[in-house]
Amino acid sequence: MTDYNTEDLQGIARKLRRHVISMISAAGSGHPGGSLSAADIVTALYFRVMRHDPANPHWPDRDRFILSKGHAAPVLYAALAECGYFPLEWMTTLRQTGACLQGHTDSILTPGVDMSAGSLGQGLSVGIGMALAARLDKKAYRTYVLLGDGECQEGQVWEAAMFAPNYNLDNLTAIVDYNGLQLDGYTRQIMDLEPFVDKWRSFKWEALQVDGHDIEQVIDALQKASQVKGKPVVIVASTIKGKGVSFMENNVDWHGKAPNKSETEIALRELA
Repeated sequence: MTDYNTEDLQGIARKLRRHVISMISAAGSGHPGGSLSAADIVTALYFRVMRHDPANPHWPDRDRFILSKGHAAPVLYAALAECGYFPLEWMTTLRQTGACLQGHTDSILTPGVDMSAGSLGQGLSVGIGMALAARLDKKAYRTYVLLGDGECQEGQVWEAAMFAPNYNLDNLTAIVDYNGLQLDGYTRQIMDLEPFVDKWRSFKWEALQVDGHDIEQVIDALQKASQVKGKPVVIVASTIKGKGVSFMENNVDWHGKAPNKSETEIALRELA
């Protein structure tokens, strides 16, 4: 998968976004906004940076990926399906009773999922556990945790943020999908996170800032993170909620709403 060039990766990201729209439309419910904003980040991880094997989802030496903002499950499912973890046809079963692709990720049901998600704020703690396990087991795998910016209002995130540098977890990288919106409004109006990057640095993290829709910037930051020694790295990726669909971009209404038939057709045309 490391053979993909930038143009290839941009095409994959568009494909993931189309899958997100189709899945959520078919299900009649889901979270398009935060799934679309994270598509380029997920593409960079799964199709360039991470070591993983779709034929062996439990490979002990694989890199781990934690989707802490678990409601963005559709974009992860799209990436896993495109990688070959399960058939593309599964995506038509999103949120159906008894299906493997639930509204939040389930590590028991779904091949390739490393953490079951639900309540926000827990993923960084789980990622820390995996990073510590790698050290104890003398394994070289890295752990990546994708957080939402609204999620970073949770106290548990900052408890974890204190813990990781204290134990010099340089095999851990957090990525924040910083799209500025959460369920019911702008993060700056609900619980302002700024100065966000300075907060992470004050907790002794190496902090990098990127355009989360520039795949080359994201890849470069992820590669830099792997070279940092003695402390964890956080990548603050500035993104647009609903990226790629004109009527969803920067529109809080599309945090957790499925498009109807005509909206789906428009969205898929724009993402072609």
